[in-house]
Amino acid sequence: MIQKGGESTIGKTVYGYIRVSTREQNEDRQLIALREIGIPEPNILTDKQSGKDFNRPQYRKLLRKIRKDDVLYIKSIDRLGRNYEEILEQWRILTKEKGIDIVVLDMPLLDTRRGKDLMGTFLSDIVLQVLSFVAENERANIRQRQAEGIAAAKAKGVRFGRPPLPLPENFYDVHEAWRARKLTLKQAAQACNLPAGTFYGKAVKYENTV
Repeated sequence: MIQKGGESTIGKTVYGYIRVSTREQNEDRQLIALREIGIPEPNILTDKQSGKDFNRPQYRKLLRKIRKDDVLYIKSIDRLGRNYEEILEQWRILTKEKGIDIVVLDMPLLDTRRGKDLMGTFLSDIVLQVLSFVAENERANIRQRQAEGIAAAKAKGVRFGRPPLPLPENFYDVHEAWRARKLTLKQAAQACNLPAGTFYGKAVKYENTV
């Protein structure tokens, strides 16, 4: 029997859903939490990809398997996704169209097994909307902080990406011949063993520094 702050799940099939953003991230924390409440291993589905949308293989499999009155456990609301509108839409599909219950382990208020009356449903919906907004807003803040950090580093002269390759030894002679129209751009690039666009870009950059 699984019971987590709400009604018993006797007679209902219980599932757990796990998502980590990349294949390098570890899902152990979520897996341990779901195992601790007794969810059968075959009923725990894991996706290792971004939460930006719901085109995820295991999530789609979950939607096909889950039936009315079943219970879905997730560790936190941002494991379901991080896009505000999409989270709300999927919550509606799961609870209204599929007729299942959802339990968010990190947020006891988000347990649709409790408060089936109008007030309970209203409070659950309000909490969901707030948490979904917070999850998306935090993601936007992380992106902004990253952009600001990169801008600040660039202002200090920090270089990002690969260092530029040194110019070919014959670049200056070839460049001079190209500007004197003794070579076409294609011929000059071939002489330096460079793509034409790369040769042209290096030529312009060189000319701007002399």
